[in-house]
Amino acid sequence: MASSNDRGAAMRQKVDTRLVTAGRDTKAQHGFVNPPVVHGSTVLYPTADDLHAHRGEFQYGRHGTPTTKALQETLMALEGPQCAGVGLAPSGLAAISTALLAVLKAGDHLLVCDNVYRPTRNFCNGLLARYGVETSYFDPLIGTGIEQLLKPNTRAVLVEAPGSQSFEMPDIPAIASVAHAHGALVIDDNTWATPLYHRSLELGVDISIQAATKYIGGHSDIMFGTISANAKAWPLVAEGIRLLGVCAGPDDVFLALRGLRTLSVRLAQHHRSGLEMARWLSARPEVIRVLHPALESDPGHAIWKRDFTGASGLFSIVLQPKPQKAVDALLDTLKLFGMGYSWGGFESLAIPFDCNEYRTATKWAPGGPTLRLHIGLENVEDLKADLEHGFATFNAA
Repeated sequence: MASSNDRGAAMRQKVDTRLVTAGRDTKAQHGFVNPPVVHGSTVLYPTADDLHAHRGEFQYGRHGTPTTKALQETLMALEGPQCAGVGLAPSGLAAISTALLAVLKAGDHLLVCDNVYRPTRNFCNGLLARYGVETSYFDPLIGTGIEQLLKPNTRAVLVEAPGSQSFEMPDIPAIASVAHAHGALVIDDNTWATPLYHRSLELGVDISIQAATKYIGGHSDIMFGTISANAKAWPLVAEGIRLLGVCAGPDDVFLALRGLRTLSVRLAQHHRSGLEMARWLSARPEVIRVLHPALESDPGHAIWKRDFTGASGLFSIVLQPKPQKAVDALLDTLKLFGMGYSWGGFESLAIPFDCNEYRTATKWAPGGPTLRLHIGLENVEDLKADLEHGFATFNAA
């Protein structure tokens, strides 16, 4: 990691500049702009004394390389001064599971918001339950009311802001204030906005997680996860990573770092195009409502405006009641919107979903079939035309 003086100077720069310059040492990189991709496991020590003392910046490939160091320094610059360290994982789900295993033990209680990423829920109900950790789910809009759910053994509270299908916006500062008063850590899945638009560690979160597969990668070609933590939680996270043997492949590390260099310009375009499409869809007769916290009409807009500086291209729509065959006909008509279970890349996507399949603390009754859309980097007029063709098929079905 960079020295405290170097990091302090870097933090005084604007975030766009930090994304471009952080983690770069052109002298050590022999003048090349990008760091080399280090494929390495064994690190040789020059003397027996160095070997016995584990003396050296790098000891073993799993624990870090010059490539991972460059990425970690860039992510720390993005996360802000509250970040004490960043761990790298081979997927977003691996980042979530590693963070939870790092802070929980048998007999602990975990609180999880009901709109959480479904694979996270599967991990809590599966492996964590087998290891003796109890998980309870709560309404993401609960705010300070979460105090009623806290138990003496509640070790952590996991939120997702906003939920990546239904887009409720939890009040993270309110939840964090109560959780901390009872000695619980707060974990945030910050994939939707990234730390570029949501510095959750500055709002009371102890551990911020991203599926870097999405916007950090940005090109739908890597699986990656990040775990950023404050000074209180980082020792636990670092120990968990070490004991579990979690590491990411060097080529994906390099691609994640490359994606970070252009994150600000890409995410700004996703923000603009996503909002334009959301407003256009709000006026369509086929759409009951649009679930997008950056829309003034959204119930979570006030929290989004307070805690976020931007939005991404991911949101959902509720369609007028129609049979499934009409929704399928709409999807099959689309040419620019692909059907795939991811988001954050340059391409637009559309998938149907139904939260009723897994919710337990809240009721999902949107009033019609629902689609989640990711607005990519295509021209919005072309995307509108594509959806118009889909809506024509939807209406005729």
